[in-house]
Amino acid sequence: MEDGTFLTPGHCGDTGPDYDAFQWDSREDCEVRQILDRIADKWSLLVIALLDNKTMRFTELKREIDGISQRMLARTLRHLERDGLVKRTVFPVVPPRVDYELTPLGESLHETIQALVTWTEAHQTQIAAARENYDRVVSGSSPG
Repeated sequence: MEDGTFLTPGHCGDTGPDYDAFQWDSREDCEVRQILDRIADKWSLLVIALLDNKTMRFTELKREIDGISQRMLARTLRHLERDGLVKRTVFPVVPPRVDYELTPLGESLHETIQALVTWTEAHQTQIAAARENYDRVVSGSSPG
């Protein structure tokens, strides 16, 4: 194998003791970066959170996610479906009915997202205080 050739497409090295996050961040061909970009955007996180242990229709999701456009919700759901995180079920009725639910892979991601939400709730006061302190220091300093 040639130097610099990866074992599989999207292979980004390992996470051993010498792990460096930038080993995957700087390479466009690394799937880790692409996946993180997809699942860490605010709309995807909200959709995954809302679909926890339940099925929802498009209109229900749109009603629950403040500020999302119909186009952005459709795009987000399509991407999550393509990544295997959301299952779309179309029912042959008039008018057409489409339900969305998390796949087992999506459920496993929800567990991680829930841990992030729990951490955020536990530390929101500390973060607010840090922001106030930062803003006070920055506004008190002179430019340049």
